[in-house]
Amino acid sequence: MTSSANIPIHGECAQQFNAVREVFTASFARQEEVGAAVCVYADGQKVVDLWGGYCDEARSQPWQSDTIVCMFSVAKGMAALCAHVLADRGLLDIDTPVVTYWPEFGKRGKENITVKQVLGHMAALVYTDTAPPGALFEPEVMVKVLEDMPPAWEPGTRGAYHSSTYGNLVGEIVRRVSGKSIGRFFREEIAAPLGLDYHIGLGADELERVCNIIPNPANETAAVLSDPTTKPGRSFAALPRQENVFNSLTFRQIEWPSANGHGNARAVARLFAALARGGEIDGVRVLSPEAIAHAAELQWDDQCLVWGDHFRTTLGLLLNTPDFAYMGPNPNSFGTAGAGGACGIADPRSCIGFGYSPNFMCAGGGLGERSRALVEATFASV
Repeated sequence: MTSSANIPIHGECAQQFNAVREVFTASFARQEEVGAAVCVYADGQKVVDLWGGYCDEARSQPWQSDTIVCMFSVAKGMAALCAHVLADRGLLDIDTPVVTYWPEFGKRGKENITVKQVLGHMAALVYTDTAPPGALFEPEVMVKVLEDMPPAWEPGTRGAYHSSTYGNLVGEIVRRVSGKSIGRFFREEIAAPLGLDYHIGLGADELERVCNIIPNPANETAAVLSDPTTKPGRSFAALPRQENVFNSLTFRQIEWPSANGHGNARAVARLFAALARGGEIDGVRVLSPEAIAHAAELQWDDQCLVWGDHFRTTLGLLLNTPDFAYMGPNPNSFGTAGAGGACGIADPRSCIGFGYSPNFMCAGGGLGERSRALVEATFASV
């Protein structure tokens, strides 16, 4: 199919979900979108799988069926799910102090921080302004930094989105328990069984298919990160200071699931479709219903101490928050969201799994208007 503006839109869409196709196509026609994909599963069946536009700002390289893109903090949810898989198998006790699995972590006021507090963004380990320059791209260095870091306030008392440190914290716990790096664990235990084209750390094959992130001057997240005097700026102080840092080869290859998971809407929608229907899809189970319910338990519903936005945070995922991350009419829908608009959503009530992966970052904060319009169209079609 091709849009009226001759922008290439491809894929399939069940007639019942034509509204999703119309909204997706209109975004390109208005030039709000450069390249993107959207996918919807309904009760385990793929009903929308659309992609279109271009991989580059010059609009010279068409987005392909297997194009992947950085989905930023969507990776946090993927990292958390790795921990929940281990807990579901009886290998990780979420209520246990982190030092049980990672002894070197237990100093400078962190001795009693639990795995649950880490997963729920309540460990108070948010700032990287004492880390060596560029350390966020050196996972082994960041592990040592976190071992030596004191909490910014009393752990467990207030929630704050661990924007830059979450991937290293959860990743090291997963590594200590499983013996596998977080990227390898996700690949072998979640992505491969489910057939997901989503990766934490890209190999040669994936590097050939990845497209650039295109900055949006109106994106509030990107703007505040560049100011080291702000709390979000302090949290990313150890980010390498280079042009196009999020399109760099190093960024794409490291395993840093705070921000650098790369994939597409099809992969994310399939995973969250499984979570929406009790943890199983096409005969493959990723989590038990009990583990999903635990993962989706509300931990805090408050203003984030770092970002100032209102978050409804679970054990590694986000609950539906209309102003920041709209996930449909069900207040108990849950998912994972990335700066720029990328997201994955599970709605157990309607058995919907949703994924969206753009390369042009949204305006404003949160998931932005393009994501919201697609989510609204999806649930209006159910």
